Amino acid sequence: MTITRRNLLLGAASAIAYTQLSTLQTKADIKIASKAGDQQMVASMCRALYPHKRFAENIYMDVAAGAIKKGNADTGSKIMFRVGLDGLQAKKFDKLSFKKQTKYLKSIEGSPFFNLVRGHTTVALYDHKQVWKILGYEGDSFSKGGYKKGQYDDLDWLPNPRIEEHPDLAAFLNDSSPTKYASSKIIKTN
Repeated sequence: MTITRRNLLLGAASAIAYTQLSTLQTKADIKIASKAGDQQMVASMCRALYPHKRFAENIYMDVAAGAIKKGNADTGSKIMFRVGLDGLQAKKFDKLSFKKQTKYLKSIEGSPFFNLVRGHTTVALYDHKQVWKILGYEGDSFSKGGYKKGQYDDLDWLPNPRIEEHPDLAAFLNDSSPTKYASSKIIKTN
């Protein structure tokens, strides 16, 4: 291929235009779910997926913020998340009764938006430190010396076990005579 002045100028102009477009794209990076009610809408979906009366609203808002962050990961995710969020807003999902919310979620079950929000909520909700306190989970044992050396012998939510031996068992265990084993009957079968 011979390089002509026209090809050189065309190539240089294309390179400059491409550079300008990529710079413009990063400056005009659109964030999905950046409006005031968007996070609340996603939080109401998270609550409908995993309803717990004892969990405060701020926990679901934190989980929704993480789902929105995943929705803003790339252009394809943004489009998918925007379509799903528009569907929630069209139904006024946060105003629906729990029964109607469940019905709507069943209708979108399997969609990429549903899978993203549900997948994120499954992990993020039960990994939230406030949820740990509510449910009584003390965290990992490794940072506290492991299972044996840690403080995992404090099952204060269970009643103390009844430690009593059956009287016959105590007598059997205390009997040290050699005849206790000899008194067992052996039954032969043909």
